[in-house]
Amino acid sequence: MLGAIIGDIVGSCYEFNSIKTTEFELFQPKSRYTDDSVMTMAVAEWLLEDPTHTHEVLEEKMVKYGKLNSNVGYGPHFLRWLLFPQAIFPDGKRKPYNSFGNGSAMRVSAAGWMFDSLEETERVAGISASITHNHPEGIKGAQATAAAIFMARNGASKEEIKDYISKKFEYNLNRTCDQIRPSYGFEVSCQKSVPESIITFLDSTDYESTLRLAVSLGGDSDTQACIAGGIAEAFYGIPDDIIIEASSRIPQYFKATIIRMAENSAYRSQMEQLKRCWGE
Repeated sequence: MLGAIIGDIVGSCYEFNSIKTTEFELFQPKSRYTDDSVMTMAVAEWLLEDPTHTHEVLEEKMVKYGKLNSNVGYGPHFLRWLLFPQAIFPDGKRKPYNSFGNGSAMRVSAAGWMFDSLEETERVAGISASITHNHPEGIKGAQATAAAIFMARNGASKEEIKDYISKKFEYNLNRTCDQIRPSYGFEVSCQKSVPESIITFLDSTDYESTLRLAVSLGGDSDTQACIAGGIAEAFYGIPDDIIIEASSRIPQYFKATIIRMAENSAYRSQMEQLKRCWGE
């Protein structure tokens, strides 16, 4: 989960300033968390506090975190859904709007750590998507991302993850970053960014190289690095120096939610490192 947030921070400088190289400063003065991280925290708190996984509580958490972070790069339609529902719904009540954007995948990483079965992971990931992204591709993007995290944290090999995701979600993962990069542009749909984000993990050698590959594709770099970073954390872990460098860019109330996840889910495997790096 922290791996997704750090990916978001690293990619934030390049979202509208694409680079087609892995050679760049990982953290820059303007590197910051965006809507990807904010909604990741909302989903995490929902999972911690709502064992029945209702849309009502998820909406409450998304609005809560959204109001605390109102200017972090939300897409225009989601921003209206989140903060100005009366502008799109006559009764002012929020409803799903059939999106297949990658917002469903960027916010789902906590679901990959919360449950003891792949089936439950995918089921709840689908619920987390469908509050807004109820298009089949939006749901699929969230489920594929959460499934990859679940498999990675449970010791699956890259080949096993690739085989399962390819067959279950019908994503073409038989490409490389070098093949994708030259013609890849700004893509915000799940179907054209989630497979590419997973491929950056499959092509990587460690956590840092995953982020560098995700950014190097160009396009929606913060979300690509968020999705890929969440998977890479579960597979490789995150080096201490990267956690420490990112620490000043993560608000304390984010850290508190992450620690609660570590106390109440399989994310507990990260607890010792988090306390060491955060000095808690």
